[in-house]
Amino acid sequence: MSDVSEVPIRDESIRLGQLLKLAGTVENGAIAREVIDASGVRVDGEVETRRGRQIRRGQLVEFEGEAFGLPAAKLMPVEDRGD
Repeated sequence: MSDVSEVPIRDESIRLGQLLKLAGTVENGAIAREVIDASGVRVDGEVETRRGRQIRRGQLVEFEGEAFGLPAAKLMPVEDRGD
């Protein structure tokens, strides 16, 4: 398996089918449904058959030898403006 590819999103989680599309591993939702229904996708090492499964930061999705995940949350220090 190759390195984990990070797929940036705006929210804290994303549905599995949407993640596969966003990562470019499938062309559309119908294909995502087919590969998920055929037990071709793993989440954290376990076969996942629910297209609507919420994937959160820190979880690992595997499909056809590739691994995907969401980038870790980054905390940015807030500057003290002296207000």
